[in-house]
Amino acid sequence: MTAQDNTDAMSWATVWASADQGPYPAGKATAQPDLDRVFPDPARGACDQSFRLVLRPSLWGSHLRLRFSNALGARPLSLNDVHVGLHETSSAILAGTNRPVLFDGRTSVVIPAGTTRWSDPVALDHLPTSDALLQGRKLAVSFHVVGESGPMTWHAKSMQTCYISEPGAPSACADEGEAGFPYPTTSWYFLDAMDMRTNAPVIVCFGDSITDGSATTINGDDRWPDVLARRLRVAGMRAAVVNQGISANEVIRPQVYDVSKPTDGGPSALERLDRDVISLSGVTTVIWLESINDYGFSKSSVEDVTAGVASGVARMRAGLPGVRILAGLLTSAFGAAIPTHGSAEVEAKRVAYNEFLKTCGLFDGIIDFSTPTRDPETGGLRAHMKPGSSIGGPGDGLHPNRIGYLAMGGAVDLSLLGI
Repeated sequence: MTAQDNTDAMSWATVWASADQGPYPAGKATAQPDLDRVFPDPARGACDQSFRLVLRPSLWGSHLRLRFSNALGARPLSLNDVHVGLHETSSAILAGTNRPVLFDGRTSVVIPAGTTRWSDPVALDHLPTSDALLQGRKLAVSFHVVGESGPMTWHAKSMQTCYISEPGAPSACADEGEAGFPYPTTSWYFLDAMDMRTNAPVIVCFGDSITDGSATTINGDDRWPDVLARRLRVAGMRAAVVNQGISANEVIRPQVYDVSKPTDGGPSALERLDRDVISLSGVTTVIWLESINDYGFSKSSVEDVTAGVASGVARMRAGLPGVRILAGLLTSAFGAAIPTHGSAEVEAKRVAYNEFLKTCGLFDGIIDFSTPTRDPETGGLRAHMKPGSSIGGPGDGLHPNRIGYLAMGGAVDLSLLGI
Protein backbone atom coordinates (compact mmCIF):
# COMPACT_ATOMS: atom_id res chain seq x y z
CA MET A 1 0.00 0.00 0.00
CA THR A 2 1.39 3.40 -0.94
CA ALA A 3 1.57 6.43 1.37
CA GLN A 4 -1.21 8.08 -0.65
CA ASP A 5 -3.42 5.05 -0.14
CA ASN A 6 -2.81 5.25 3.62
CA THR A 7 -3.91 8.88 3.56
CA ASP A 8 -7.12 7.98 1.76
CA ALA A 9 -7.84 4.78 3.69
CA MET A 10 -11.08 6.00 5.21
CA SER A 11 -12.56 6.64 1.75
CA TRP A 12 -12.06 3.06 0.56
CA ALA A 13 -14.63 0.30 1.01
CA THR A 14 -14.06 -3.32 0.04
CA VAL A 15 -16.90 -4.19 -2.35
CA TRP A 16 -15.77 -7.66 -3.46
CA ALA A 17 -13.42 -10.24 -1.99
CA SER A 18 -12.52 -13.90 -2.25
CA ALA A 19 -10.69 -15.81 0.47
CA ASP A 20 -7.22 -17.13 -0.42
CA GLN A 21 -6.75 -20.89 -0.48
CA GLY A 22 -4.61 -23.52 -2.12
CA PRO A 23 -2.15 -23.60 -3.64
CA TYR A 24 -4.02 -24.93 -6.70
CA PRO A 25 -5.48 -27.53 -7.04
CA ALA A 26 -6.27 -27.87 -3.31
CA GLY A 27 -9.86 -26.70 -2.88
CA LYS A 28 -13.43 -27.61 -3.75
CA ALA A 29 -14.49 -26.09 -7.05
CA THR A 30 -18.00 -26.54 -8.49
CA ALA A 31 -18.53 -27.59 -12.13
CA GLN A 32 -14.83 -27.09 -12.90
CA PRO A 33 -13.81 -27.90 -16.49
CA ASP A 34 -10.77 -30.11 -17.05
CA LEU A 35 -7.75 -27.83 -16.59
CA ASP A 36 -5.00 -30.37 -17.29
CA ARG A 37 -4.08 -28.63 -20.55
CA VAL A 38 -4.30 -25.17 -18.97
CA PHE A 39 -2.15 -25.95 -15.93
CA PRO A 40 -0.29 -29.18 -16.76
CA ASP A 41 2.04 -28.89 -13.77
CA PRO A 42 0.68 -27.26 -10.60
CA ALA A 43 4.22 -26.80 -9.28
CA ARG A 44 4.97 -24.54 -12.26
CA GLY A 45 1.52 -22.95 -12.09
CA ALA A 46 0.51 -20.50 -14.79
CA CYS A 47 3.10 -20.17 -17.55
CA ASP A 48 3.02 -16.93 -19.58
CA GLN A 49 -0.76 -16.88 -19.47
CA SER A 50 -3.53 -14.29 -19.39
CA PHE A 51 -6.46 -14.49 -16.99
CA ARG A 52 -9.81 -12.75 -17.32
CA LEU A 53 -11.68 -12.94 -14.02
CA VAL A 54 -15.33 -11.92 -13.85
CA LEU A 55 -16.68 -10.50 -10.58
CA ARG A 56 -19.59 -8.43 -9.34
CA PRO A 57 -18.95 -5.44 -7.05
CA SER A 58 -21.63 -5.09 -4.39
CA LEU A 59 -21.28 -1.29 -4.60
CA TRP A 60 -19.77 1.20 -7.03
CA GLY A 61 -17.72 4.34 -6.49
CA SER A 62 -15.61 6.95 -8.26
CA HIS A 63 -12.38 4.88 -8.29
CA LEU A 64 -11.41 1.27 -7.74
CA ARG A 65 -8.27 -0.53 -6.69
CA LEU A 66 -7.36 -4.22 -6.77
CA ARG A 67 -5.52 -6.47 -4.34
CA PHE A 68 -3.50 -9.29 -5.85
CA SER A 69 -2.35 -12.14 -3.65
CA ASN A 70 0.62 -14.47 -3.62
CA ALA A 71 -0.18 -15.40 -0.02
CA LEU A 72 0.18 -19.15 -0.55
CA GLY A 73 2.79 -19.01 -3.30
CA ALA A 74 6.36 -20.29 -3.14
CA ARG A 75 8.16 -17.83 -5.42
CA PRO A 76 7.73 -14.19 -6.53
CA LEU A 77 4.69 -13.65 -8.75
CA SER A 78 5.28 -11.41 -11.76
CA LEU A 79 2.23 -9.74 -13.38
CA ASN A 80 1.93 -7.20 -16.17
CA ASP A 81 -0.63 -5.69 -18.54
CA VAL A 82 -3.38 -5.59 -15.91
CA HIS A 83 -6.71 -4.18 -17.14
CA VAL A 84 -10.25 -3.78 -15.84
CA GLY A 85 -13.43 -3.22 -17.85
CA LEU A 86 -17.16 -3.83 -17.82
CA HIS A 87 -17.96 -7.46 -18.56
CA GLU A 88 -20.20 -7.89 -21.60
CA THR A 89 -20.70 -11.63 -22.17
CA SER A 90 -18.56 -14.76 -22.36
CA SER A 91 -14.96 -13.50 -22.06
CA ALA A 92 -15.70 -10.25 -23.92
CA ILE A 93 -15.52 -6.75 -22.44
CA LEU A 94 -17.93 -3.95 -23.28
CA ALA A 95 -16.25 -1.93 -26.02
CA GLY A 96 -14.47 1.18 -24.81
CA THR A 97 -14.47 0.32 -21.09
CA ASN A 98 -11.17 -1.58 -20.66
CA ARG A 99 -8.67 0.48 -18.66
CA PRO A 100 -5.05 -0.23 -17.62
CA VAL A 101 -4.23 -0.80 -13.95
CA LEU A 102 -0.89 0.46 -12.60
CA PHE A 103 1.28 -0.26 -9.57
CA ASP A 104 3.22 2.76 -8.33
CA GLY A 105 2.77 4.15 -11.84
CA ARG A 106 4.16 1.04 -13.55
CA THR A 107 2.44 -1.51 -15.77
CA SER A 108 4.05 -4.48 -14.03
CA VAL A 109 4.43 -5.70 -10.47
CA VAL A 110 6.33 -8.44 -8.65
CA ILE A 111 4.61 -9.80 -5.54
CA PRO A 112 6.87 -11.73 -3.14
CA ALA A 113 5.72 -15.11 -1.88
CA GLY A 114 3.48 -14.85 1.16
CA THR A 115 2.32 -11.28 0.47
CA THR A 116 -0.41 -9.24 -1.21
CA ARG A 117 -0.23 -6.00 -3.20
CA TRP A 118 -2.75 -3.22 -3.89
CA SER A 119 -2.85 -1.47 -7.24
CA ASP A 120 -2.99 2.26 -7.82
CA PRO A 121 -6.51 3.76 -8.00
CA VAL A 122 -8.32 3.54 -11.34
CA ALA A 123 -10.80 6.32 -12.15
CA LEU A 124 -14.23 5.16 -13.32
CA ASP A 125 -15.34 8.46 -14.86
CA HIS A 126 -15.95 6.69 -18.20
CA LEU A 127 -18.77 4.61 -16.69
CA PRO A 128 -22.37 5.72 -15.99
CA THR A 129 -22.51 8.14 -13.08
CA SER A 130 -25.68 6.60 -11.64
CA ASP A 131 -25.02 3.83 -9.14
CA ALA A 132 -28.41 2.36 -10.05
CA LEU A 133 -27.36 1.88 -13.69
CA LEU A 134 -24.32 -0.15 -12.59
CA GLN A 135 -25.99 -2.38 -9.99
CA GLY A 136 -25.74 -5.99 -11.05
CA ARG A 137 -23.10 -5.26 -13.70
CA LYS A 138 -19.89 -7.23 -13.53
CA LEU A 139 -16.29 -6.29 -14.08
CA ALA A 140 -13.67 -8.27 -15.97
CA VAL A 141 -10.18 -8.05 -14.49
CA SER A 142 -7.49 -9.20 -16.91
CA PHE A 143 -3.82 -9.80 -16.09
CA HIS A 144 -0.85 -11.60 -17.60
CA VAL A 145 1.46 -13.90 -15.62
CA VAL A 146 5.04 -13.38 -16.75
CA GLY A 147 7.04 -16.60 -16.85
CA GLU A 148 5.99 -19.27 -14.36
CA SER A 149 3.92 -18.31 -11.34
CA GLY A 150 4.81 -21.35 -9.28
CA PRO A 151 2.12 -22.68 -6.90
CA MET A 152 -1.00 -20.58 -7.38
CA THR A 153 -3.02 -18.82 -4.70
CA TRP A 154 -6.64 -19.16 -5.79
CA HIS A 155 -10.26 -19.37 -4.67
CA ALA A 156 -11.67 -22.66 -5.91
CA LYS A 157 -15.42 -22.03 -5.73
CA SER A 158 -16.10 -18.77 -7.53
CA MET A 159 -19.53 -19.98 -8.79
CA GLN A 160 -18.70 -17.66 -11.69
CA THR A 161 -17.31 -18.52 -15.12
CA CYS A 162 -13.91 -16.93 -15.73
CA TYR A 163 -11.41 -17.40 -18.56
CA ILE A 164 -7.74 -18.27 -19.21
CA SER A 165 -5.46 -18.23 -22.24
CA GLU A 166 -3.22 -20.97 -23.64
CA PRO A 167 0.08 -21.45 -21.80
CA GLY A 168 2.84 -19.53 -23.51
CA ALA A 169 0.47 -17.13 -25.27
CA PRO A 170 1.19 -13.39 -25.56
CA SER A 171 -0.87 -11.11 -23.35
CA ALA A 172 -4.49 -10.64 -24.43
CA CYS A 173 -5.44 -8.37 -21.55
CA ALA A 174 -5.88 -5.13 -23.52
CA ASP A 175 -8.08 -6.89 -26.10
CA GLU A 176 -11.79 -6.43 -25.44
CA GLY A 177 -12.70 -9.49 -27.51
CA GLU A 178 -12.92 -13.10 -26.41
CA ALA A 179 -10.57 -14.97 -28.75
CA GLY A 180 -7.58 -14.70 -26.44
CA PHE A 181 -9.31 -16.51 -23.56
CA PRO A 182 -10.50 -19.89 -24.85
CA TYR A 183 -10.50 -21.86 -21.60
CA PRO A 184 -13.26 -21.50 -18.99
CA THR A 185 -12.84 -22.02 -15.26
CA THR A 186 -15.15 -21.69 -12.28
CA SER A 187 -12.46 -20.31 -9.97
CA TRP A 188 -10.66 -17.04 -9.21
CA TYR A 189 -6.86 -16.82 -9.20
CA PHE A 190 -4.47 -14.36 -7.51
CA LEU A 191 -7.04 -11.56 -7.15
CA ASP A 192 -8.55 -11.46 -3.65
CA ALA A 193 -10.10 -8.01 -3.06
CA MET A 194 -11.52 -4.96 -4.80
CA ASP A 195 -12.10 -1.59 -3.16
CA MET A 196 -14.21 1.31 -4.37
CA ARG A 197 -13.73 4.89 -3.24
CA THR A 198 -17.08 5.47 -1.55
CA ASN A 199 -18.32 6.11 1.94
CA ALA A 200 -20.36 3.05 2.84
CA PRO A 201 -20.37 0.39 5.56
CA VAL A 202 -18.88 -3.00 4.69
CA ILE A 203 -20.44 -6.28 5.85
CA VAL A 204 -18.15 -9.33 5.76
CA CYS A 205 -19.85 -12.73 5.59
CA PHE A 206 -17.30 -15.14 7.03
CA GLY A 207 -17.75 -18.89 6.88
CA ASP A 208 -17.42 -22.19 5.08
CA SER A 209 -19.14 -23.84 2.09
CA ILE A 210 -22.60 -22.64 3.08
CA THR A 211 -21.33 -19.07 2.76
CA ASP A 212 -19.13 -19.94 -0.25
CA GLY A 213 -22.28 -21.07 -2.08
CA SER A 214 -22.02 -24.82 -2.61
CA ALA A 215 -25.03 -26.24 -4.50
CA THR A 216 -26.39 -22.91 -5.73
CA THR A 217 -26.33 -21.78 -9.37
CA ILE A 218 -23.27 -20.98 -11.46
CA ASN A 219 -23.27 -17.28 -12.48
CA GLY A 220 -26.52 -16.70 -10.59
CA ASP A 221 -25.13 -14.63 -7.71
CA ASP A 222 -27.60 -16.26 -5.35
CA ARG A 223 -25.56 -17.28 -2.34
CA TRP A 224 -27.10 -16.03 0.90
CA PRO A 225 -24.73 -13.00 1.07
CA ASP A 226 -25.89 -12.05 -2.45
CA VAL A 227 -29.50 -12.27 -1.33
CA LEU A 228 -28.68 -10.08 1.67
CA ALA A 229 -27.04 -7.47 -0.58
CA ARG A 230 -30.13 -7.29 -2.77
CA ARG A 231 -32.40 -6.91 0.25
CA LEU A 232 -30.31 -3.98 1.46
CA ARG A 233 -30.60 -2.25 -1.91
CA VAL A 234 -34.36 -2.73 -2.01
CA ALA A 235 -34.57 -1.28 1.50
CA GLY A 236 -32.54 1.77 0.45
CA MET A 237 -29.65 0.82 2.77
CA ARG A 238 -26.38 1.47 0.94
CA ALA A 239 -23.75 -1.03 2.08
CA ALA A 240 -21.18 -3.40 0.60
CA VAL A 241 -21.53 -7.12 1.28
CA VAL A 242 -18.47 -9.31 0.68
CA ASN A 243 -18.21 -13.09 0.83
CA GLN A 244 -15.27 -14.67 2.67
CA GLY A 245 -16.44 -18.26 2.72
CA ILE A 246 -14.20 -21.23 1.95
CA SER A 247 -15.68 -24.65 1.32
CA ALA A 248 -14.49 -27.25 3.88
CA ASN A 249 -13.05 -24.52 6.10
CA GLU A 250 -12.76 -25.17 9.85
CA VAL A 251 -12.51 -22.79 12.80
CA ILE A 252 -9.56 -24.31 14.66
CA ARG A 253 -7.88 -26.73 12.24
CA PRO A 254 -5.34 -27.00 10.81
CA GLN A 255 -3.53 -25.34 13.69
CA VAL A 256 -0.89 -24.07 11.24
CA TYR A 257 -1.49 -24.25 7.50
CA ASP A 258 1.27 -26.07 5.59
CA VAL A 259 1.37 -25.03 1.91
CA SER A 260 3.50 -28.11 1.16
CA LYS A 261 0.59 -30.29 2.35
CA PRO A 262 -2.46 -28.18 1.49
CA THR A 263 -5.99 -29.12 2.45
CA ASP A 264 -9.19 -28.37 0.56
CA GLY A 265 -10.49 -26.14 3.36
CA GLY A 266 -7.53 -23.78 3.36
CA PRO A 267 -6.12 -22.06 6.44
CA SER A 268 -8.32 -22.21 9.53
CA ALA A 269 -10.76 -19.42 10.25
CA LEU A 270 -8.49 -18.23 13.05
CA GLU A 271 -5.37 -18.22 10.86
CA ARG A 272 -7.03 -16.30 8.02
CA LEU A 273 -8.84 -13.66 10.06
CA ASP A 274 -6.23 -10.94 9.55
CA ARG A 275 -6.09 -11.25 5.75
CA ASP A 276 -9.74 -12.09 5.10
CA VAL A 277 -11.46 -9.73 7.54
CA ILE A 278 -9.29 -7.32 9.53
CA SER A 279 -7.19 -6.11 6.57
CA LEU A 280 -10.21 -5.25 4.40
CA SER A 281 -11.27 -1.63 3.99
CA GLY A 282 -14.16 -0.03 5.86
CA VAL A 283 -15.40 -3.16 7.67
CA THR A 284 -18.24 -2.31 10.06
CA THR A 285 -20.02 -5.67 10.51
CA VAL A 286 -18.98 -9.33 10.43
CA ILE A 287 -21.45 -12.22 10.17
CA TRP A 288 -19.80 -15.39 11.53
CA LEU A 289 -21.26 -18.69 10.22
CA GLU A 290 -18.85 -21.54 10.76
CA SER A 291 -17.90 -24.74 12.65
CA ILE A 292 -19.94 -27.61 11.19
CA ASN A 293 -16.77 -28.92 9.51
CA ASP A 294 -14.90 -28.93 12.83
CA TYR A 295 -17.46 -31.46 14.06
CA GLY A 296 -17.77 -33.40 10.81
CA PHE A 297 -14.21 -33.62 9.49
CA SER A 298 -12.06 -33.28 12.60
CA LYS A 299 -14.49 -34.51 15.29
CA SER A 300 -13.48 -31.55 17.44
CA SER A 301 -15.24 -30.94 20.73
CA VAL A 302 -17.73 -28.12 21.17
CA GLU A 303 -15.58 -26.77 23.99
CA ASP A 304 -12.47 -26.49 21.78
CA VAL A 305 -14.40 -24.87 18.94
CA THR A 306 -16.19 -22.34 21.15
CA ALA A 307 -12.87 -21.40 22.75
CA GLY A 308 -11.52 -20.76 19.24
CA VAL A 309 -14.57 -18.69 18.33
CA ALA A 310 -14.13 -16.58 21.47
CA SER A 311 -10.49 -15.90 20.60
CA GLY A 312 -11.44 -15.00 17.04
CA VAL A 313 -14.10 -12.55 18.20
CA ALA A 314 -11.60 -10.94 20.56
CA ARG A 315 -9.08 -10.52 17.73
CA MET A 316 -11.65 -8.93 15.44
CA ARG A 317 -12.74 -6.47 18.12
CA ALA A 318 -9.10 -5.54 18.77
CA GLY A 319 -8.30 -5.16 15.07
CA LEU A 320 -11.56 -3.43 14.10
CA PRO A 321 -12.58 -1.13 16.96
CA GLY A 322 -16.33 -0.63 17.02
CA VAL A 323 -17.09 -3.55 14.70
CA ARG A 324 -20.45 -5.31 15.04
CA ILE A 325 -20.12 -9.10 15.11
CA LEU A 326 -23.20 -11.21 14.48
CA ALA A 327 -23.39 -14.99 14.90
CA GLY A 328 -25.27 -17.16 12.45
CA LEU A 329 -26.87 -20.29 13.88
CA LEU A 330 -25.62 -23.39 12.05
CA THR A 331 -27.99 -25.07 9.63
CA SER A 332 -28.70 -28.76 10.11
CA ALA A 333 -26.53 -31.48 8.57
CA PHE A 334 -28.50 -34.31 10.15
CA GLY A 335 -29.09 -37.18 7.74
CA ALA A 336 -26.76 -35.68 5.14
CA ALA A 337 -25.35 -38.02 2.50
CA ILE A 338 -21.86 -36.90 3.56
CA PRO A 339 -21.07 -39.56 6.21
CA THR A 340 -18.79 -37.34 8.26
CA HIS A 341 -21.52 -34.73 8.79
CA GLY A 342 -24.86 -36.49 8.86
CA SER A 343 -24.62 -38.35 12.17
CA ALA A 344 -26.56 -37.85 15.40
CA GLU A 345 -23.25 -37.01 17.11
CA VAL A 346 -22.61 -34.06 14.79
CA GLU A 347 -26.22 -32.94 15.20
CA ALA A 348 -25.86 -32.92 18.99
CA LYS A 349 -22.72 -30.80 18.70
CA ARG A 350 -24.48 -28.41 16.31
CA VAL A 351 -27.33 -27.93 18.78
CA ALA A 352 -24.91 -27.35 21.66
CA TYR A 353 -22.86 -24.89 19.59
CA ASN A 354 -25.94 -22.91 18.58
CA GLU A 355 -26.98 -22.70 22.22
CA PHE A 356 -23.53 -21.36 23.06
CA LEU A 357 -23.88 -18.66 20.41
CA LYS A 358 -27.22 -17.55 21.85
CA THR A 359 -26.08 -17.40 25.48
CA CYS A 360 -22.34 -16.54 25.47
CA GLY A 361 -22.73 -12.76 25.24
CA LEU A 362 -19.86 -12.44 22.75
CA PHE A 363 -21.97 -11.22 19.85
CA ASP A 364 -23.96 -8.11 19.01
CA GLY A 365 -26.81 -10.18 17.60
CA ILE A 366 -27.91 -13.64 16.47
CA ILE A 367 -29.16 -14.62 13.00
CA ASP A 368 -31.31 -17.74 12.93
CA PHE A 369 -30.33 -19.56 9.74
CA SER A 370 -31.43 -22.88 11.27
CA THR A 371 -35.20 -22.51 11.61
CA PRO A 372 -36.05 -21.53 8.01
CA THR A 373 -33.92 -24.36 6.56
CA ARG A 374 -34.59 -27.23 9.01
CA ASP A 375 -37.39 -29.70 8.57
CA PRO A 376 -39.04 -30.00 12.03
CA GLU A 377 -40.14 -33.58 11.34
CA THR A 378 -36.87 -35.08 10.10
CA GLY A 379 -34.43 -32.71 11.80
CA GLY A 380 -32.52 -32.37 8.54
CA LEU A 381 -32.52 -29.92 5.67
CA ARG A 382 -36.00 -29.21 4.24
CA ALA A 383 -36.74 -31.51 1.31
CA HIS A 384 -37.26 -28.79 -1.31
CA MET A 385 -33.92 -27.22 -0.35
CA LYS A 386 -31.90 -30.38 -1.09
CA PRO A 387 -31.79 -30.87 -4.90
CA GLY A 388 -28.66 -29.25 -6.28
CA SER A 389 -29.07 -26.02 -8.21
CA SER A 390 -25.55 -26.07 -9.69
CA ILE A 391 -24.84 -29.51 -11.14
CA GLY A 392 -28.26 -31.07 -10.52
CA GLY A 393 -28.92 -34.31 -8.71
CA PRO A 394 -30.62 -34.94 -5.37
CA GLY A 395 -28.17 -32.82 -3.33
CA ASP A 396 -26.20 -33.96 -0.33
CA GLY A 397 -28.51 -32.88 2.50
CA LEU A 398 -25.84 -30.54 3.89
CA HIS A 399 -25.69 -27.68 1.39
CA PRO A 400 -28.90 -25.77 0.67
CA ASN A 401 -29.82 -25.11 -2.92
CA ARG A 402 -30.86 -21.76 -4.37
CA ILE A 403 -34.18 -21.91 -2.52
CA GLY A 404 -32.41 -22.57 0.76
CA TYR A 405 -29.99 -19.69 0.31
CA LEU A 406 -32.90 -17.41 -0.52
CA ALA A 407 -34.43 -18.36 2.84
CA MET A 408 -31.14 -17.78 4.63
CA GLY A 409 -30.61 -14.35 3.08
CA GLY A 410 -34.16 -13.47 4.06
CA ALA A 411 -33.56 -14.52 7.67
CA VAL A 412 -31.17 -11.64 8.43
CA ASP A 413 -32.79 -8.91 10.54
CA LEU A 414 -31.53 -5.80 8.77
CA SER A 415 -31.80 -3.75 11.95
CA LEU A 416 -28.93 -5.82 13.41
CA LEU A 417 -26.48 -4.51 10.80
CA GLY A 418 -26.12 -1.07 12.32
CA ILE A 419 -26.63 0.75 9.02
